Amino acid sequence: MRIGLFTDTYPPYINGVSTSVEMLKNALEKKGHTVYVVTINDSAIKYNYDEEKHILRMPGIPIGIYDYRLSQIYPIKAINRIRDWKLDVIHSNTEFSIGTFARLFAKQFHIPLVHTYHTWYEDYVYYLTKGHFNKSSKKVIEYLTRFYCETTATELIVPTKKICNLFKQKYSFEKNINIIPTGLEIERFFIENINKDEVSKMKKFYNITKKDFIIIFVGRLAEEKNIKYILDIEKNLKEQSQNIKMLIVGDGPAKEEYENYAKELNITDNVIFTGRAAWEDMPIYYNMANAFITASKSETQGLTVIEAMASSLVPICIEDEAFLETVVDSLNGIVFKEKDEAINRILEIINDDKKRNTLARQARVSAEHCTSKYFAEAVLDVYERAIKEKNKKSPNRIVSFINKLKGE
Repeated sequence: MRIGLFTDTYPPYINGVSTSVEMLKNALEKKGHTVYVVTINDSAIKYNYDEEKHILRMPGIPIGIYDYRLSQIYPIKAINRIRDWKLDVIHSNTEFSIGTFARLFAKQFHIPLVHTYHTWYEDYVYYLTKGHFNKSSKKVIEYLTRFYCETTATELIVPTKKICNLFKQKYSFEKNINIIPTGLEIERFFIENINKDEVSKMKKFYNITKKDFIIIFVGRLAEEKNIKYILDIEKNLKEQSQNIKMLIVGDGPAKEEYENYAKELNITDNVIFTGRAAWEDMPIYYNMANAFITASKSETQGLTVIEAMASSLVPICIEDEAFLETVVDSLNGIVFKEKDEAINRILEIINDDKKRNTLARQARVSAEHCTSKYFAEAVLDVYERAIKEKNKKSPNRIVSFINKLKGE
């Protein structure tokens, strides 16, 4: 099968969508399929194509939100190149920019369009509105989401039941929804695959000792991640023991705000802000810790939770549908509702090695079911269904036109 993955973000940029698309590309290629990526360049005017890796990058303009760029420039030579790929299916991973291009290209050349809805945009409206016109902005987002996912896509993929329920209940979505959790190359996080010397060097760099119990958070440092909440938890934990520390890995618009908040709480000696970490170093960071924590309620899936579980860490998650399909309380992790509950449960696993080791072991077992191999197999089933559905709806004259194009 010849597959086109269209996305606004792709490595070297690191985020959940970027990781998901790259993992899918690698897994599909291992199964013998030819996979092309259409994404955005770090230049506003340059277009380039990596022939060996099958990655085409379109001109991109920064929009002032993290490293995100948008493209509204679709060079003719890029269109001709994609046309020459003779794609069997297009898989869009964004509703805007490159996603719009995917929709237009799929319609023009009568190619089935599969779409994955990665981001619940209503949680991010404030970045653009700065608190103004939030209600009307959310209505616009709702309209655009329904238009793209229901009107233009042949098949829709969502990562969790949480997002499926939101589509059904809030948007009254009637078309088929495929729930497929994103797969990861989780083997790279397994303890046996980690260079212990590198872990020791990193611990020394951050002044982490053998006596320290490390709780790690990995993600973007922004309002929707609810990081002040976990800093409040750390303040209470510090009162119990100076050796309970929090390792916060990531960067974002609120980093300075959180650093100042840690100062206000007088916990700077117990909170380590690492800043942005390289993708290849992430297994080392996870393996420096004993547990993982998140209080975010904006996730569509929570890939960092799975990475932590693969690293044999105990996941400690606020109660949210995005996590409940992965983390089962008291079986492979901890699910909490309030800060006091989280604090007590954390102290419990710190003081009970047997319980902590049992949860960590079960977390690793659970993560092993989230491989990119199974992810690719499930997505391929959706591709095949989309192709059949598209062919069923296409008039004979359009089918003839497609066959003519494929024969050129």
